Amino acid sequence: MKKPRNWLVRWIWRGVAIFFALLFLYQVWLFAHICWWIKFNPSTSAFMENRLETMQGVDPDAELQYQWVSYTKISSNLKRALIVSEDAKFVDHEGFDWEGIQKAYEKNLRRGKIVAGGSTISQQLAKNLFLSTKRTPWRKGEEIIITLMLEAVMDKRRIFEIYLNVIEWGNGVFGIEAAAHHYYHTDATSLSAEQAAKLAAMVPNPRYYDTHREARGLLRKTDIILDRMRYAEIP
Repeated sequence: MKKPRNWLVRWIWRGVAIFFALLFLYQVWLFAHICWWIKFNPSTSAFMENRLETMQGVDPDAELQYQWVSYTKISSNLKRALIVSEDAKFVDHEGFDWEGIQKAYEKNLRRGKIVAGGSTISQQLAKNLFLSTKRTPWRKGEEIIITLMLEAVMDKRRIFEIYLNVIEWGNGVFGIEAAAHHYYHTDATSLSAEQAAKLAAMVPNPRYYDTHREARGLLRKTDIILDRMRYAEIP
């Protein structure tokens, strides 16, 4: 009876070893991509691929609106608006805003449901670049690892530049250049303070606001962002 049991134990340990080896190789693959993107721009992201697949399930000819634009050609108004709206401590933290996470947890506890996330710009970029839209414990753990990788090898300006170019801003609209043309028929460098504030206010629910551009909550948040933009510190 001992031999079969020993055989089973060996195979279990072998399976565990293979699992962790594959997990390590996956982390190396992620890190290699991040290192590559220090100098070279990503042409797509996990969120973009997921959205395109969904759109083409309805219309096989559907395409994303997307065009990369360099950091220097993005309006400072937009940069300030995004910092105010999404991550006021972006230039100071090392990937995680622990105070923001605590506040989001308390708010969700009071409401009895998830109404606030507390994710930083670095965390949002990690999700956009590599992860699916499904909420799982595994996904959250991977998000933390990727965020640490981003912060370890990229400066804040590069993280922010990629973020501005890959986040979703409407139905099939990704990146600020496409968003500027989609909503205001202009380019990213020409966005006014008011336009920038409204675009920043759309980020938490872009596909909804794409079709509800005068929603009361959107306009109220736009005014709040506009009022606070002058305090924003950008990289």
